[in-house]
Amino acid sequence: MVSWNEFFGELQQDCKLFVFILAVFCLFRVSFIVVMHSFLSDAVTMKDFLAAMYYGFRISLKSAGLLVLLPMVCCTGLRLFISWKRLSHIRLYLGGAYVVILSFLFHARIPYYQEFRMAFNQLLFNTLRDDVTAIAYTVIEQYNLPVRLLLAGATAFFLCKLLKRWLSAKTYSFPRLPQWYLNIALRAALLIVIYQLTIFVRFGGTMTYAYNIDWENSGVTKDQLLNEAILDDVQALYRAYVLHERVSSSTGLDMEPGRLVDYGSYLAERPVQSTNVDDFLRKKVMVGTDSPPRHVFLIIAESYAAWPLLPQYDKLNLAGGLKGIIAQDNAAFSPNMLPNGMSTISGVMGVVTGLAEANLYLNYLPGSYKEPYSTALAPQLKRLGYAADFWYSGPASWEKIRDFSLAQGFDAFYGMGDFAGDGGNVWGCDDRDLYKAVLERVTDSQPGLHVVLTVSNHSPYTVDLAGEGFEPALVTAGLPEKLKDDPEFIKKLGHFWYADKMLAQFVTEARRKYPDSLFVIVGDHADRLNVEANPPLFERYAIPLVLYGKGVTRESLPENAAGSHINLAPTLLELVAPAGFEYYSVGRSLTNGNDFGMNYGFWITAGHMGKADTDYNEAHSPRQGQLPPQQHKIRQEIDAARAISWWRIKFGKTLQTGTAAEHN
Repeated sequence: MVSWNEFFGELQQDCKLFVFILAVFCLFRVSFIVVMHSFLSDAVTMKDFLAAMYYGFRISLKSAGLLVLLPMVCCTGLRLFISWKRLSHIRLYLGGAYVVILSFLFHARIPYYQEFRMAFNQLLFNTLRDDVTAIAYTVIEQYNLPVRLLLAGATAFFLCKLLKRWLSAKTYSFPRLPQWYLNIALRAALLIVIYQLTIFVRFGGTMTYAYNIDWENSGVTKDQLLNEAILDDVQALYRAYVLHERVSSSTGLDMEPGRLVDYGSYLAERPVQSTNVDDFLRKKVMVGTDSPPRHVFLIIAESYAAWPLLPQYDKLNLAGGLKGIIAQDNAAFSPNMLPNGMSTISGVMGVVTGLAEANLYLNYLPGSYKEPYSTALAPQLKRLGYAADFWYSGPASWEKIRDFSLAQGFDAFYGMGDFAGDGGNVWGCDDRDLYKAVLERVTDSQPGLHVVLTVSNHSPYTVDLAGEGFEPALVTAGLPEKLKDDPEFIKKLGHFWYADKMLAQFVTEARRKYPDSLFVIVGDHADRLNVEANPPLFERYAIPLVLYGKGVTRESLPENAAGSHINLAPTLLELVAPAGFEYYSVGRSLTNGNDFGMNYGFWITAGHMGKADTDYNEAHSPRQGQLPPQQHKIRQEIDAARAISWWRIKFGKTLQTGTAAEHN
């Protein structure tokens, strides 16, 4: 039988490993803040920093406890039954493995935060579905992968050596008292202490669930970087997993067919009793036109955010091209737009299918290839006589974009392999070459819908900016002092400037060549580049929508217009179809006064923007009298669009329990 002395010795080793792992979490937390200090807002105080350390320590108690659980079972637990002394080696090996993994996660977190402003999120689960080669090249080229791997390896080596010395430190014998009943009482007290400490660790530094801390309630500071630093990498990965599962399964939405009727009727704006989802999505063009444009160019501009169009950023000179288009009499502009998702492919899915983001990866679902969704853009314009083609700067294999666009009704697809280009990178050719190919190949023989997806404003940033005429002085005048000498940041701004310049040149040339045309210009997403370290929600996430050309006036988009990618199809149909034309869509037309936009995590109106899963919102417009929508309207809009889209994607057209109707 193993003695209490041996059990107590193993228990001390577990405690030492726990303390070491907890210290590693705290070390990486401080290091992350120091390395990424440029992302801290100017309003951060020492109180905020200490709060981040305190709450970070508490949540890391849970992470360290979780990691130590396995060696505790394998070493201390088994030691109760067998006396094999080499069991302790398992603890060292597991501890070493934890240290190595945490070291590499720490060094991966830094570029991940630079790109997504989060310490890991649900996009991790889409990595293997994306162009893995291109992602790897980007990481190597843009984020110095060899150097980061070397640093991670060195960090892991140093910490492993330190762990070995720490675990070899002296342990103490279990006290022996003269009376037997005192020994029993001492052992009982030890077990009670172990139990209480387990509860304390389980709930993150408290003895009750009422004060439990987790990733959902740990963002206690006013700074985005500090809130992300509170989460150690174990908690950040857990958050990514939970968010992925939550959206995939539509957790929190009542998915009973009867409830879907209520959601559908809300979207239809009238009572509808049907078991066919499409009956809820049927709409008619209200005003329309008898003189449609011959060509429609729908440009999805990579990372084109709305904030460079704001007056406070005029001195950056980033968006002069689009501003020039907006200034025309036959142009309409709305800044109150949200992307369908947080990535390019999510935005493309929203534009192509008209369905709200449901994290179901439409481009990989077999049902997406059986027939176009009724809400799909291309088939509905083809009913009006338009041929539909899709132009993409990158490879046709990326996210199966060629196969998907053709399956969703496009007649032709053109990728980087279909036209010449001297520049570009692994993600695709330069915008100049893409636009040139469109201008050369689009013919006037038939009315056409031409969807154009750009890529130059994306890392790795490889455009020859000097050759394109970019002068850093163009943007530095509008930068704060701490960014004026940051060549990488200026390079990113230069690529935005280049994308805007090429966009404006293309619109000018296409308008000259095809004067009877309509241009729809929208960003695919934002949340990649900001001057402020912690920008307001609007500056971080909003994208612009510009309508220009045939049939457009300044009044085409009302002042209160707001929406997202799912509102593009109905908005476009109001400009190209005759009154009474029947179509299908989840979203409503912005030309008819739709004043609410939503996506995977946010909502927007002409005056406010907020988070979809909380009551938090921010004003983004100086207009007087603007009030945020009431919570019941927010919930109705978001739940209805998500629920109907989710059901239509996952189960098909028929509202019936179970999966028998999947992808009808």
